[in-house]
Amino acid sequence: MGKRGGGLLVAGTTSDAGKSVVTAGICRWLVRKGVKVAPFKAQNMSLNSYVTREGAEIGRAQAMQAAAARVEPSALMNPVLLKPGGDRSSQVVLMGKPVGELSARGYHQGRQEQLFGTVTECLEELRRTHDAVICEGAGSPAEINLRRTDIVNMGIARAARLPVVIVGDIDRGGVFASFFGTTALLSPEDQELVAGYLVNKFRGDVSLLEPGLEMLRGLTGRATVGVLPFAHGLGIDEEDGLGAPPSGSWGRVSLRGAVRESVVAPPHGRDVLRVAVCAVPLMSNFTDVDALAAEPGVIVRFVDRPEELADADLAVVPGTRGTVRALAWLRERGLADALARRAAEGRPVLGVCGGFQALGERIEDEVESKAGTVEGLGLLPVRVRFAVEKTLARPVGEALGERVEGYEIHHGVAEVLGGEPFLDGCRVGSVWGTHWHGSLESDGFRRAFLREVARAAGRDFAPAPDTSFAALREEQLDRLGDLIEEHADTDALLRLIEKGAPVGVPFIPPGAP
Repeated sequence: MGKRGGGLLVAGTTSDAGKSVVTAGICRWLVRKGVKVAPFKAQNMSLNSYVTREGAEIGRAQAMQAAAARVEPSALMNPVLLKPGGDRSSQVVLMGKPVGELSARGYHQGRQEQLFGTVTECLEELRRTHDAVICEGAGSPAEINLRRTDIVNMGIARAARLPVVIVGDIDRGGVFASFFGTTALLSPEDQELVAGYLVNKFRGDVSLLEPGLEMLRGLTGRATVGVLPFAHGLGIDEEDGLGAPPSGSWGRVSLRGAVRESVVAPPHGRDVLRVAVCAVPLMSNFTDVDALAAEPGVIVRFVDRPEELADADLAVVPGTRGTVRALAWLRERGLADALARRAAEGRPVLGVCGGFQALGERIEDEVESKAGTVEGLGLLPVRVRFAVEKTLARPVGEALGERVEGYEIHHGVAEVLGGEPFLDGCRVGSVWGTHWHGSLESDGFRRAFLREVARAAGRDFAPAPDTSFAALREEQLDRLGDLIEEHADTDALLRLIEKGAPVGVPFIPPGAP
């Protein structure tokens, strides 16, 4: 593909149209063809993040796309990460390191444009070192109120002269109007780069869709480069958290991660093991529980009421971008008392990162919430002080006689005052706490931990001896590659990646206002 790698931008008619999945699928399809490929997302807004080997924080979706491309994740692949913190503000992470908090208005009215040079330099570096770079947009490229400061959709496409494929989720309905309207709201210069459409999550007979696709081509002068069928369990690590909004009123949450829908095997033993995850506000890295759900016979659900903890064999308090706020939420909903009863009865509780901090005795926070000293749940002998400097690390250790790998992303510094050592945290009876995300992806440790949980819960449950979380993820990524290979016009995609957008595509009025 020459000295400067080819490229493609995968945009979407809406958020959650399937851009992340399609990007990962294209990466896996290309690398299986022998193409050296890298993913890229200029700006990501997510509470699900990952730490690279060099200690940089990036979105988990880009880390999974890197796995799809079989390359090591890098800050170059996600130079700007926004981590919402409530009150309409986000922490800005630039090249893997936090650089401050900004309101949405402050970001879009100055700071975003300042980052554009960094973003384009990262993309160019990836294109110099790879045959192809598959870029993911954010939200919709037709957000006309934000186009002037856009650095992730048509802004980066124009700067790098990238052809654009727009993904639409037909399962939501209105996909033809969404494709046409998205294109028609772009300026003539932006429309020149829109090269085609890709239908996602189609159910039924494709022949019934084809007349509409032909009419769309007649109306826009652009072909549909693929119709991907609806398939369960094909998500990759998601950008969006599942926590409650500030109002506290919300719908039920659902599991949509990489492997949480894929395992249907019965348990090893007579009993299943039930895991209840407290769906705290600003929940982060809830993908930690994917590894539990990967085990045959383990049922994982998110809960927000104390009675939903009653029949759980393990309660998990996950990570959160707002530990003090999560503590208040647990108390308001009666979940704090339910967790205390569990601990008193010797029933298992696991706290991860912010959840670990909440289980401690006391929190001193002048950084995240600026609430000062706040009493924790008192279930672990731990005191936490929030530091300005964020801890970003990839620790390796041992627990329950097994090797464990994880990653750390937190401002809170824990002082462990007692209990049995557990990774960087501690254990008291059936209550466990650690800052380490991803520890349960270590197969041997996960099995040992589940055996401890089953014993404490009085369940006749045994983890399967051969579940490999890494292998399951590889299978998922291969399935995404299969979708592209089998249901997309791969010749057309290769032409776009190698040669750019076709010349002479028609303008669709009215264009951007």
